[in-house]
Amino acid sequence: MSKKLLIVESPAKAGTINKYLGSDFVVAATYGHVRDLPEKKLGVDVEGDFAPEYVVPPRSKKNVSNIKRLAVGADEIYLATDLDREGESISWHIAEAAKLKGAKRITFDEISKEAILEALKNPREVNIDLVDAQQARRVIDRLVGYKLSPLLWRKVMKGLSAGRVQSVAVRLVVEREREIEKFKPEEYWQIVAILEKDKINFEARLTEENGKKIDKLDIKTEKQAREIEEELKGGKYIVRSVESKEERRNPSAPYTTSTLQQDAGNQFGFSAKQTMRLAQGLYEAGYITYMRTDSVNISVAAQTAIVSHIKKEFGMDYVADGGRKFQTKTKRAQEAHEAVRPVKVEAKEVSTDGREQKLYNLIWRRAVASQMKEAILDVIEAKIKNNEYIFLARGQSVKFDGFLKLYPERVKAIEIPQLEKEDILKLIELKNEQKFTEPPARYSEATLIKALEEYGIGRPSTYAPTLSTIQDRGYVIKESGRLKPEKVGMVVNDLLVKNFADVVDYGFTAQIEDELDEIAEGKRKWQTAVKDFYVPFEKNLSEKSESIEKTSLHEEMDEKCPDCGKQLILRHSRRGKFIGCSGFPECRYTRNFVEPKMQEKIDQGQKSIDGKKCPKCGSDLKIASGKYGPFIGCTKYPECKYIEKIG
Repeated sequence: MSKKLLIVESPAKAGTINKYLGSDFVVAATYGHVRDLPEKKLGVDVEGDFAPEYVVPPRSKKNVSNIKRLAVGADEIYLATDLDREGESISWHIAEAAKLKGAKRITFDEISKEAILEALKNPREVNIDLVDAQQARRVIDRLVGYKLSPLLWRKVMKGLSAGRVQSVAVRLVVEREREIEKFKPEEYWQIVAILEKDKINFEARLTEENGKKIDKLDIKTEKQAREIEEELKGGKYIVRSVESKEERRNPSAPYTTSTLQQDAGNQFGFSAKQTMRLAQGLYEAGYITYMRTDSVNISVAAQTAIVSHIKKEFGMDYVADGGRKFQTKTKRAQEAHEAVRPVKVEAKEVSTDGREQKLYNLIWRRAVASQMKEAILDVIEAKIKNNEYIFLARGQSVKFDGFLKLYPERVKAIEIPQLEKEDILKLIELKNEQKFTEPPARYSEATLIKALEEYGIGRPSTYAPTLSTIQDRGYVIKESGRLKPEKVGMVVNDLLVKNFADVVDYGFTAQIEDELDEIAEGKRKWQTAVKDFYVPFEKNLSEKSESIEKTSLHEEMDEKCPDCGKQLILRHSRRGKFIGCSGFPECRYTRNFVEPKMQEKIDQGQKSIDGKKCPKCGSDLKIASGKYGPFIGCTKYPECKYIEKIG
C-alpha cells in the first residue's frame, strides 16, 4: 500500500499530528533548518547578484537522508512546516536538499485534526515570495554580521559581533541608560486631605487654586506647601459639586507574540526566550494556535466556540454584543493569521509543567475575555472647596464586572461616603507629601520588545532571539529584572552610531522590515533590496575601516598585583570579564571578576532569590563562588554537592 509523507520541523509536532492521521501517512521531522549559509565564510556572492551558497550542516545530513529515503516510496508529499516566512523557507530548503519533486505545501494555525484535514484539502505550491523575503533577511543579516564583526574585532576586542536588529536593540538600552545618568530629579509636593463623613474616611487631593489647575510640579518646595497649609487651616471643607458617571472598560485583544512576551515577563518574570519555548511546547502539543503572529484576529469558528463557553460558564449577559473584533495596529500585520488562543476553549488543565500551565492560563483568559462584555464602573467625583482651594475626591465601584469576571484584580474599589452639595466635611488630617520626579526606568525584556515593535524593528519571530543574543554576547546584562548595558555594549554602540549610522538607525532598520514585507507580497525583488542596502554600506565600510581608532575596554583598578606589585586591570574577553596584571605577559596573574553586588551576596552566603530548597537534601541554597565564577550551591557542602547555574 502506497504511503503519504508529511514533513514538519520538530518530532514533538510530528508526534501530535501523527495521532490525527491514518496509517497511510508517515510524519517526518526536519529537526529545524536543514540548510544554511556556511559558518566559516561569507557564503554570499556580492559580485554575482548576491546569490547565497547554501550548505547542509553535518547535524542535518542524517535527517535529509532519512526524508529522501521516505520520499522514494511516497506517492504524495506534503510540506507542513510553520505558516510564517521561516516555515516557508524551511519547506523550500528541505524540498531542494532532499530533491522532493511534486511536494505540496500546507499550512494551519493550530495542530488539531480538523485543521490538518482541512489543510490537506487545500495544498498549494511553496510561496517563493515568502522564501525570498526570508532569504533577503538572512543575506542582509549575514552581510552586516560578517562585514562589521571583523572590524569590531580589530578596533575593540576579538569575539564581538554586530547585527542589524541586535545592534539597534543595544542602542535602545544604551540610550536609556544615558538618559538615566543625565537625569536630575526635581522636588515637588502634593497636598492630600483626609476627610470624614458618616464615620467614613476618604482622601481628596488638592487640584486647583483660584480657578487655576495645580499641575504636578507646581508646588516645588516645602515652604510653598506650608504656606498653603496655613491658608487652609481657617477654612471649612465644603462639597461644591458631586458628579456621578459610568465608565466602561473594554477587554484587551487576544495575544500577539509581542504582547504575550510582555505579559509573561511582567506577570511571571519569564524571559522572551523562555516564553517562546513554553509556547512552542503548547503549540506542538495541540493546545494553542501558532505563537509567532502579529495579528489579533481569531477565526469565526473559534469566536463561536468561545462565545458558547461564555454562555455556559457565565451566562448570556457576559457575551459581547454582536461578537467583538479587534484592529491590528502593526503595519503589514499578517491578517490571514490568527492571534494566540487556545485550540479548545473547554480545555483548562493541559500540562503538568507548572510554567506551561501558567502561560496557557494567561492565553486562555485573554482569549475568552476578548469576547466578553465590557465592564461598567460607577464613578463619583466630588469637588470640595476650602477658601480659594479645590480638592478632588474620587470613588469607584464595579456596577457590572463583564470581562473583569476573569480579571477581578484589575479594579480596586475606592469607597467614599454619600456626598451632597454643601455638605461640610470634617478634616481628619492634612498631609504634605514630598516627592521627586523619577528617571525613566531601564528596559525590561517586556518593555524593550514593546519599544522594538513600536519602532517597527523586527518581527514576531525575531524578538526572543534578539534579546537572547544581546545578553549572550555580553552587551547587556539583566540586573533586578532590568536590562543594563555593559561597557563593551556601550563602546560597540558608540562606534556603530558614529560610523555606521544607517545600521543602527531606528527608521532605517524599520524601513528594511517594510522592504522585506514588500518582497513577501511580491512587490519587490529580493536582490534589489539587498543591493540597495549593501552598496552604500560597503562603500562606508571601506572608507571607515582605516580611520576608526582602536578602543580599549580595559579599566585600571585601585589594586596592585599580589605577584609583582604592578597595577591590576579589569580586562574583557569573549568569555567575560576577568582581573589581570598590567605587566602581562611578563606577569600572568589573573583571577575571576565578580560584580560587586554578587560579591556582597557571596560574602553574606545569601540564599537563592526564590528561596527554594536543595532538590537533593532539602537544605537551604546559597550563592557561592568557585573557579568559574558565582553559582548556587547547597549550604550543606561538602556533605551535599548539589550546584546549579545562577539564572
